Amino acid sequence: MRNTIFFIFLFVIIATAACKNSSKNSSAAELRRKDSLEKVKEAKEAAEKAEREKPRTAADIKLDKDIQFEKYTLEDVYPYEDTTRIFQFDKIKEKLAHIENFMRMPHVYGVLDNYKNRNGEAAVVENFVRNAYKRVSDTLGNEKYQSAPLYQSENSKKPSRYGRDGSLVAIESSDTLDMVKVTGLSFEGTWYVPKRYVKSKGDSVKIAHVAVVDVTNQNICVLERTGENEWKIRSMNPATSGRHKPPHAMETPLGIFFVQEQKAKMFYFKDGTKSIEGYAPYASRFTNGGYIHGVPVNNPKGKIIEYSWSLGTTPRSHMCVRNASSHAKYVYDNFKPFQSLVVVID
Repeated sequence: MRNTIFFIFLFVIIATAACKNSSKNSSAAELRRKDSLEKVKEAKEAAEKAEREKPRTAADIKLDKDIQFEKYTLEDVYPYEDTTRIFQFDKIKEKLAHIENFMRMPHVYGVLDNYKNRNGEAAVVENFVRNAYKRVSDTLGNEKYQSAPLYQSENSKKPSRYGRDGSLVAIESSDTLDMVKVTGLSFEGTWYVPKRYVKSKGDSVKIAHVAVVDVTNQNICVLERTGENEWKIRSMNPATSGRHKPPHAMETPLGIFFVQEQKAKMFYFKDGTKSIEGYAPYASRFTNGGYIHGVPVNNPKGKIIEYSWSLGTTPRSHMCVRNASSHAKYVYDNFKPFQSLVVVID
């Protein structure tokens, strides 16, 4: 009887120990499973973060044609005289990717502002030249007039180059009373600019529309942002850019600029005088005295002219970008100042 009780007791001890070992093994397995799942989750989150932060390229841009302004629409490739012209969509996608990358990073946005030197004439750069217009410019061709001086450090004695009026920038810091540290969307590097030349636009700027002006093919493409990396082509039209003809007419400058102001009628002077010669309808200013506008009317009281045979041919303007007047109105109506960009490519 005693032997029977002893064996039963021993069996209970052995069974209990086995259960405890089994429980321990089960708990260890569960911990390993949870740890493995956590690592998988962390790896997935890390991959998703890396994908979000990865710079966008032209291949990431989804560009669909959805024309809203249907007059004078050009094809992707179209005849011109004895050759053909094109819309450079590969280059356009590169610019849109550049804009997307800029918008994805947290910024306090600003714009370089010195229209008609209203914030003071910029200092002379270290290495300057006198261009064909007898005006001071940096070695990259940016004129001193209507530009902001860009310094390599806040203690620099002289600026190294000029930033064009209308250029979109990110304000990185404002550590001194006089200087602001900026990075640009249309010029490389980090620079210091006197505060009076930088107009802050806050941290919530959303670019809704972009007009791409091609000075080589003399055309304009209007695009609307409909989602992250997603853009719609809203118009494809002939345009006429600025020509090199000193002392009054100059090329439309390359770069990326904010639309800064708009005028239903932009009156202009006769060359070399202060006498008003006429006006350009539905004008949207993007840099210096450069506007996207309709066909010029050489009579201050004249009626709007819808179209000109010269559109889409060769550069003829003083710096502006001429359009059919109804297309200029389309831009005027849809492009809000400091929410829209003009990109000039060659």
